[in-house]
Amino acid sequence: MAELSAEVCAASAAGRENRTAQAWRTVLGWLGFLFRVLLQILQSGTPSWAQLLSFVGVRHRLLPASSSDPAFHPLPTDAPPPPPPQLRQDPLDKLTVVLDLDETLVSAYEASSVPIVVRSQAIEAGVKCFELECISMDKEVEGKQKVNHVTVFERPGLQEFLQQISEFADLVLFTAGLEDYARPLVDKIDVENRFSLRLYRPATVSTEYRDHVKDLSCLSKDLSRTVIVDNNPFSFLLQPLNGIPCVPFSAGQPYDEQLMGVILPLLKHLSVEKDVRPALYERFHMPEWFQNHGIHSSDGTSLGMGNRNFTAD
Repeated sequence: MAELSAEVCAASAAGRENRTAQAWRTVLGWLGFLFRVLLQILQSGTPSWAQLLSFVGVRHRLLPASSSDPAFHPLPTDAPPPPPPQLRQDPLDKLTVVLDLDETLVSAYEASSVPIVVRSQAIEAGVKCFELECISMDKEVEGKQKVNHVTVFERPGLQEFLQQISEFADLVLFTAGLEDYARPLVDKIDVENRFSLRLYRPATVSTEYRDHVKDLSCLSKDLSRTVIVDNNPFSFLLQPLNGIPCVPFSAGQPYDEQLMGVILPLLKHLSVEKDVRPALYERFHMPEWFQNHGIHSSDGTSLGMGNRNFTAD
């Protein structure tokens, strides 16, 4: 019995020691908490309520998270892959657009031959026209140079067409017309001097098939970025892969939309092509067109003067 009493007393003493130790641990915990609060005040000023509550493991659901709390800025689990390296591309040379004059950009008639109804319809539709005096190669009976009076109709959209093309291409005028006629006419339609070069009939060549052919090799040896627009396909028979045949324009077509609706979009497309010839071949197949019109090469690979390449490369 005495032994049992001694064990009970020992257990009671041990329990009191444990409660005393637990109380001291609690006191030390609060002292540590107060020390961290004091340290926070000294380091960054008065802490927010959210920060004070977080010290004791409480996060109030109505309090916004602190922007400085690293728990709200987790690192992404899957970092996005780095962007692929961009391949360096050499800039393309500026496109060269060669434009025919008569029946491509304008339509010209002797003033006395234009029917009044045609002139009236064109003007009513908004077609621009003007009168021009051109020196003729013919001479009067008295030996004086003959002057022709010409009425010129601009193809609808001409000015806007030239303005937009000049933004991404070099413009060249190439006409089979004589300079005495064509120069003053071009002065009228090109008041902004958008044409970097003007070529007239003496710049054309004769071939076994046609005269007054426009040989584009006079512009450059490399024609990969050169295109010619002409209502007469035989004008570019020496470089069939560089040609765009267009519908001829006359004063009786006041609502023509070739320039802005057909030619301009095509030229914009070609302006980003490294070589215009494959794209033009796929669209027009001009070599076959020439063959169907009786123009054949002697060896099957070239056409006309100078053995120029006849196939797309």
